[in-house]
Amino acid sequence: MVEERELVIIGAGPAGLVAGLYASRARIDTLILDKAMPGGQAILTDVIENFPGFPDGISGQELIDLMVKQAQKFGAEIRNFVEVEKIFLDGSRKVIKTDGEDIIAQAIIVASGAGYRRLGISGEEEFIGRGVSFCATCDGAFFRDRNVLVVGGGDTALTEALFLTKFVKKLTIVHRRDQLRAVKILQERAFNNEKIDFLWNSVPVEIKGDRSVRSVVVQNKKDGTLREIAADGVFMAIGIVPNTTFVHDLVRLDPNGYLETDDNLKTSVEGIYAAGDVRKG
Repeated sequence: MVEERELVIIGAGPAGLVAGLYASRARIDTLILDKAMPGGQAILTDVIENFPGFPDGISGQELIDLMVKQAQKFGAEIRNFVEVEKIFLDGSRKVIKTDGEDIIAQAIIVASGAGYRRLGISGEEEFIGRGVSFCATCDGAFFRDRNVLVVGGGDTALTEALFLTKFVKKLTIVHRRDQLRAVKILQERAFNNEKIDFLWNSVPVEIKGDRSVRSVVVQNKKDGTLREIAADGVFMAIGIVPNTTFVHDLVRLDPNGYLETDDNLKTSVEGIYAAGDVRKG
């Protein structure tokens, strides 16, 4: 027998958990699905300093644990390790096809977040898990007393870099512009950290190694010159890509793959909403 629910939320990151909290408090039958464990990218953050109520900061994992507990307290059901493969309409019914059984929902909130953007350069895929990483809190301790690069110039890149300085010997931030985009407080911390150097107007074009990363070839964007930098690890922090493949042929997306919504978070399909990083804007 096909399972039927009032509301199914796809994604148990911060947006999905908040939606689940409000829905369950309104006594809406709420099911939250996640392809892994709750938390999304938040659990990969060492310290979250801009969440109200925690003046000394809180780890991403601790914050998510509290949000899960709060959503479940009011009746939201959370199912982990459920992969949503497709959403389709069967008349007026919304059918969620998973890697297990199908689920019918009266309403759906897509809060599936976003994944890490790749550079698409030689060696990147080959050395993932062998020196190429997208998560400093996951892998930073493996690079104790090593030299690493962080690629990017935004908040994520600097947050990753500052965390890595707890372990690494030396760190170089490679940024394609001549100034950072991160908030000023992070810039101040990075500029004042003796372990951090900067390589401006530059982009990696190749990652080299044998059984693990040994060096990165970097190109200067102004004069085109190439330079090979010895490195034991490369941490990518160049943005995100929305997780919308399971719904791309049903609802309207913007040119970058984000879900378009109105001011009430409604997508182009009645009864399907979007929240969090997966949503345009």
